[in-house]
Amino acid sequence: MTRGGPIVLTSGEPAGIAPEITAGAWFSLRNNSECCFFLLGDAEYWRSRNDNALPVRKIDDPGEAAGIFSTALPVLHRPLAAHPGPGRIASATANQVIAAIDESVGLAFLGKVSAIVTNPIQKEALFAAGFRHQGHTDYLAALSRKAGHSVHEVMMLVAGGLRTIPVTVHIPLADVSRSLTTQAIVDQARVTAHDLRRYFAISSPRLAFTGLNPHAGENGAFGTEERDVIEPALRQLADEGLAVLGPLPADSAFHAEARKRYDAILCMYHDQALIPAKTLDFHGGINVSLGLPFVRTSPDHGTALDIAGRSRADPRSLTAAIELAAKMVQADRG
Repeated sequence: MTRGGPIVLTSGEPAGIAPEITAGAWFSLRNNSECCFFLLGDAEYWRSRNDNALPVRKIDDPGEAAGIFSTALPVLHRPLAAHPGPGRIASATANQVIAAIDESVGLAFLGKVSAIVTNPIQKEALFAAGFRHQGHTDYLAALSRKAGHSVHEVMMLVAGGLRTIPVTVHIPLADVSRSLTTQAIVDQARVTAHDLRRYFAISSPRLAFTGLNPHAGENGAFGTEERDVIEPALRQLADEGLAVLGPLPADSAFHAEARKRYDAILCMYHDQALIPAKTLDFHGGINVSLGLPFVRTSPDHGTALDIAGRSRADPRSLTAAIELAAKMVQADRG
């Protein structure tokens, strides 16, 4: 898919910290033309949430962003139905949060933006408005399929030089064992390897895999998922020519020496992947969606309603997400 233009930043939950971290990211990146981005959101609300200290310019087309970016935040203005107070969700804005995601994907398919970076959403607010997806990643995949693209979405966390992929994501821990399949591991590993080559310039990706059970099952003593599910996946991937390592005991897979042995590690459930990433770099972590027909990243944190409007929001994760999106676009262009 043709990639051109600036990066689009979606509004996310307006009552959260999105206005503050957007401002912080712009102030950090405004002199970096490679990271040029514009906001798809309400210009007046973003300005007011930053005490009018954020210079904002409305644009009519993404192509105008580059000429404005160094002096003001370009905004493709989409007025909100309500201007919520910091930390106070307004139900009237939920459908507009979803619409911003929809429009950003449409701009990507038209080739008007090079990448999508999403501000955090408040899922319960969207669920109340009829949203029926686990989060951004599967919704972006659904929109891509609706547009006729064949996709297999993979969530990757990037933090502190570590890349982790949860094979199972937002499901109860009690459901992980029966949800984990050899085919799911194989499919996610293939997508990961492909996109590490495409977007990260890693010509021969080395993939590690955790076990599910303590001590990676200890040869069946603590569980058989390693023997019955994970090891067959690794054999199949090795037969396809991928460099694979594991299954590794999760408690010894993330220290500094271990991390030198792989470029990314596939973990069997959500927290197994997210805890080490957030421990290494809580404020700079990035969520990357692999397997989509466009580049998408986001900060690896939520809406932080409890600190919204208190000048405590840290923009480093969003800033890193924008920088990584720009690097991925550059790598894809070769």
